[in-house]
Amino acid sequence: MDLQSIRTFIEVVRHGSFAAAARQRDLDPSSVSRAISTLESELGFALFHRTTRRLSLTEAGSRYHERVEGLVEELARAEEEARDLVSGPAGTLRVTACTSFGERVLAPLLPSFRQAYPELVIDLLLADHQVDLVQEQVDVAIRFGARPDGDFVIRKLTPRVFRVCASPSFLEAHGTPATPEALIGVECLVFSTPGYRSTWKFRRKTGLEFEVPVGGHIRVSHGLTMTQCASAGMGVALLPDWLCQQEIDDGALCDLFPDYECTATEFESAAWLIYPNRHYRALKVDAFVDHLRRNLACPGQDIAGTATPNDP
Repeated sequence: MDLQSIRTFIEVVRHGSFAAAARQRDLDPSSVSRAISTLESELGFALFHRTTRRLSLTEAGSRYHERVEGLVEELARAEEEARDLVSGPAGTLRVTACTSFGERVLAPLLPSFRQAYPELVIDLLLADHQVDLVQEQVDVAIRFGARPDGDFVIRKLTPRVFRVCASPSFLEAHGTPATPEALIGVECLVFSTPGYRSTWKFRRKTGLEFEVPVGGHIRVSHGLTMTQCASAGMGVALLPDWLCQQEIDDGALCDLFPDYECTATEFESAAWLIYPNRHYRALKVDAFVDHLRRNLACPGQDIAGTATPNDP
């Protein structure tokens, strides 16, 4: 029995249709349909109920899927372990992150990683929504927020540091706020994500925390676009350091309150590396994680966790 046909069957179940499985495997939909038909002929029973509107497993198909999915995953892991012993990091590495982090941080790090591991194919899945790591077969995810929990392996990549920034042209036209409280009534750029729109939090070196209400006429859902709006003089923005440090260094943005910690949600948040909790972790994953940590990270240990949605 052809193992590739069984893998195609699992992909169809995972993605819910022949067409979606074909896209995932970069195949023609007709070839997926033929593979399933061939597998059904070999097995002697139907795997799916087919209608014009939906595809669902038969009772026999459901039982077959329950038994073979884990076996195929074990075979894939065995192949990966053996390949690592022979050739080192190779194959396809599938990484997901929010689009702004991919553009601003990941892309500049890829040339040196590719030079070190030329046999790897890097598949970047950049999205501003939470990607299902299992369904999309993601090897490594980068997420932002509070410490996660659940059935994943988590490594802290780097603390999350925010800056309150504005362009020199905006400050010249509207004045420079002397304290965070002076932001009340000032035109601010806010993220459209709930929880980021109306209040910014500040913490003094003494540990005293306080909130400042903010508002403005522009809401943005994309981090790098927010940086561009702030640089264009459209308002004051609260940005993670990886989205504004370059502009601060170049003079396109000014850090208004360098003596304060600031955030829109919680202070104790970070960027996290997340990957499936498997008994064996492929060398390609370790190589990529080590590359990121050498370039961006602070020391940390693996912890258990579950992925949280990508933040801006």
